[in-house]
Amino acid sequence: MLTTPIHPLWLRLTHWLNAFAALIMMLSGWRIYDASPVFPQIVIPPSITLGGWLGGALQWHFAAMWLLFFNGITYLAFNLLSGRFRAKFFPLSPRAVIHDLFAALRGKLSHADLRQYNAVQKLAYLVVVIDLIVLVLSGLAIWKSVQFPVLRELMGGYDRARIVHFCAMAVMAAFVVVHVAMVALVPRSLLTMLRGR
Repeated sequence: MLTTPIHPLWLRLTHWLNAFAALIMMLSGWRIYDASPVFPQIVIPPSITLGGWLGGALQWHFAAMWLLFFNGITYLAFNLLSGRFRAKFFPLSPRAVIHDLFAALRGKLSHADLRQYNAVQKLAYLVVVIDLIVLVLSGLAIWKSVQFPVLRELMGGYDRARIVHFCAMAVMAAFVVVHVAMVALVPRSLLTMLRGR
């Protein structure tokens, strides 16, 4: 008997493409960052960067940027047009987040139904979507500062746009670490993102 997939094919494809693009951008971005650090006391070890040198890192970064941009728009469009975004992520309240967070910390958060996101998941996924938008906008303000002066000024100028971009990248890195840890704790969630069921 066929059942409706937990994650439709379009969601699984855009998820994995976004994950691939975000990882490439993070690793190459760290190499770019090291060439001109925003915070001189923070240096990323070259062994976990991508590109080999500044020019190579920029090439990787810009290639992955287009994949992330177009795939991200596809992801958002399908989520909004299908009604999935509203159905999966709302309602969401601070009380529910606090309740589910404490339940998770005590090991009492149920993962029996993978069709339903708990409040902490909802918040994390909403934060990462917003974070990706901030990354794209701050990246544009850095890359095309002259062409997008209003965006640059909304970020507080070129130097502040770099700080916004770095901080948004740190949020993304933290999300990836927590996300992978949660998948390790509930491996069935990985299977559903691979198979849909």
